[in-house]
Order: sequence, then C-alpha cells, then structure tokens
Amino acid sequence: MTPVEVAQGDGPVILGLPHTGTWLPEDIRAALNDRGRVLADTDWHIHRLYDGLLPGATTVRAVFHRYVIDANRGPDDASLYPGQNTTGLVPLTDFDGQPIWDLEPTALQIADRKARFHAPYHAALAAEIERVRARHGVAILYDCHSIRSNIPFLFDGVLPDFNIGTNNGTTCEPRLEAEVLRICAASGRSHVLNGRFKGGWTTRHYGQPGQGVHAIQMELAQATHLASEVPPFAYDEAKADALRVTLTAILQRLAALAPEIRA
Repeated sequence: MTPVEVAQGDGPVILGLPHTGTWLPEDIRAALNDRGRVLADTDWHIHRLYDGLLPGATTVRAVFHRYVIDANRGPDDASLYPGQNTTGLVPLTDFDGQPIWDLEPTALQIADRKARFHAPYHAALAAEIERVRARHGVAILYDCHSIRSNIPFLFDGVLPDFNIGTNNGTTCEPRLEAEVLRICAASGRSHVLNGRFKGGWTTRHYGQPGQGVHAIQMELAQATHLASEVPPFAYDEAKADALRVTLTAILQRLAALAPEIRA
C-alpha cells in the first residue's frame, strides 16, 4: 500500500488531507482493541467533501489511518496544546480518552511507523509545496480536517461549524486569514478563529509567510456534513452540498489572492 496519494494541480492552492485514510496494516489492526477498530476519530468523508471544489488545486492525502501514526503531529511528539487533553503522534486513546489498543506500540514500532508512513507523507507534501511555490511564487496550504462537534474530553460545549487555525496569525498573510473569516461569517454558520484548534503541526511547520508559504487549517464540525456523528458516520448529501458552497468560495478566494501575496 502506498502511504500517500498525490494529485498534482497547476494552481497555487494545496489541500492537505492527513486524517481521511482508513487503511491499517494487518498487524496494527490486530493490536487494536474493539473500540480502536471502529476508527471513530477519522476525518470521515473529508476528501469527498472537498473533491472538485477548486479545479487546479493539488491534493496530498494520507491513505493510512491516524491510529497508525498521526500525520498532523510533529515527529518529536511535542504537544500542540500544552496543558490540554489531546492525542499524540501514535494515539494511545481515542478522542474520548478511552484506550484503543490491546497491545500498545513499542518505541521500535513507532520509529518504524515514522519511517514508513509519517516521513513519506511529509516528503510528498514538502515536495508539492516547493513545486507550487516555484510555479507561482507562493504556495497556499489549506489543511482539511473535521471532528465531532461534542467531545467533552477535548473541549467544553459544542464546537462551531468552522474552526479556522493560523496559530494566532503567524502561519499566513493577514489578508488570507481575514478573507476566510469573512466568508465563514457571511455563511451565517457558527465560526471561530484560533479557538480550540489553532492549526496542527502541519500548519505551524509549513506556514512561513516570509518565505512565500502560507498555511491555514480548517477544522469542520462533522455535524455540518454527516448524517450522524456516530457509526456508521454516513455522508449527508444535502448537508454536504450546502456546505460545499461556502468551501468553494473560500478556496476560490484563496486562489485569487495568491498573485497579490507573492513573497
């Protein structure tokens, strides 16, 4: 199994898809407990939700599941949100804080997963960023995510529909952040900028505006496009079609701004 799928486009926007994969090597699947095998923390159907929204966009998608290794965590496994509940590079619990393994991975197994899965994903993503920047003088990485809207272990209350992360404005040019926020507000849906989710390792690592690479994470509440946030996590066509209107506007605006923000 190839750990990463890349579809090259000729535009300035790159869609990162680190958490939509559901593939597990058999030895890893066998080590999970029954709860872990549900794969509840998948970014369900996000690749389908964004498919075709921006002709010319490049996509980089991890095929493996985040329980194999989390492509949106740093290889050093440093916490992205110190002092808050979260999950690590190779999660030992799910988002509800419940164990997911019958046999927890060893340090050697984690090192192997870094080499086989994490490193190839980021090598592919870095290569596409460089290719796009060389072509356009700028690259805009839009990292696509989703999560259940109610997870008491991770956050209080109900998550807004749109959760925009720029690590407090450090990962992109201010106009990009402002335009994404404006479009989300115009949709009439709930939204927040740099709330509980400020952008994961991908956004923080690659977002270097001074070097012509701008990164934004969009964490969608799954209630916006799923029929239910519990198994079988079915895709809701009507909900998704309505949401795709706003997502299209966001991506088109980002692409339109690219010539204006060249380094």
